[in-house]
Amino acid sequence: MAKNKKKCWFILGFFFFAVYFFLAARPVPVETILIRRWISSLESAYPVSEETGPLLPFKLGNRFGYVDSEGRYTINQVKKGYVELSEEYWTEYDAVPEIIEVLDPRNNSRLTIENGQGYPLFLDKRIFLIKEEQNAVAELDTSGAVLWTYDFTAPITCIDAAAGLTAVGSLDGAVELLDSTGKRIFFFEPGASRLSVILGCRISGDGSYLTVVSGIDDQRFLVLERFGDSYKVIYHEFLEDGFRRNVRLAFIDRDRRILFEREGGLGIYEINARNSLKLPLPGEIAAVDESGGDGLLFLVLAQEEGRKRLVAVRFPGTVIINAPFQSEDVFFKRRNSQLYIGGGGTLASFELDKR
Repeated sequence: MAKNKKKCWFILGFFFFAVYFFLAARPVPVETILIRRWISSLESAYPVSEETGPLLPFKLGNRFGYVDSEGRYTINQVKKGYVELSEEYWTEYDAVPEIIEVLDPRNNSRLTIENGQGYPLFLDKRIFLIKEEQNAVAELDTSGAVLWTYDFTAPITCIDAAAGLTAVGSLDGAVELLDSTGKRIFFFEPGASRLSVILGCRISGDGSYLTVVSGIDDQRFLVLERFGDSYKVIYHEFLEDGFRRNVRLAFIDRDRRILFEREGGLGIYEINARNSLKLPLPGEIAAVDESGGDGLLFLVLAQEEGRKRLVAVRFPGTVIINAPFQSEDVFFKRRNSQLYIGGGGTLASFELDKR
């Protein structure tokens, strides 16, 4: 057991050294380096003072919780059921939940949802329930009261919320956009595929854009822009063989670019230029930085036998870091200039610094 722990720390230590070495030796961009701030084992549980700033939610292996900017935990516990967590709320529930207790990052109870109404989801500081048949969604207020409920004609395949809007994609190939009261304000069927299904949908931070990955044989990537009270397609692209699962999508770089998963790599769409590029990558995306700040994008790739790679991309699409490491599970998050990386039961933090 001790030998395995030493091996884990050695692998992570080598990985952290490699990341630092590559970034320090190759400015990213000019005169930007990566400095290690802390490394912390999930087996520990350091106390956090009440003055601590924003907490970061994490899931790594069989553990989940919240960590502060100094590597101290408010919650660090083993998963016993299904876990949903965000920066504001978290809950752990059974496969068929009857009672769902929602807590905050300091373990204070915020509300209790009774009568097995569905499965909880926290998006854009809001509380949603996906109904048991997965063909309806409801929003709750902070007391647990239902604000609205919306029913769909087919099971839900993706959901996102931003700017008071809720986008929902379904198995029958439709995307519906709901306002803050649960009223449908936009309906869209991309079509042009043998099998109509929505595999991904995201809303920009201000609600000006909607992006969708749809269909199987052929799969499509689409971007829609808001014009008045409606949205119109401003870009679409047929992808390669595509996926038969949910696809990663994210607005990054202050909503100036869209990241989308595609066969054999990553797509990056530039909204102002209205064009996309394909970035070939050797592996499946396991975690991704959804900020894309300072002209940099970080992501973790999963390969065979637990092999992972930390990749850094300088926009528009140049790979500048490709650092391998070994871990079955991985966690990655970026908050402003701070990177949080986890693997093998260990979390670490690095700071992007310009010198």
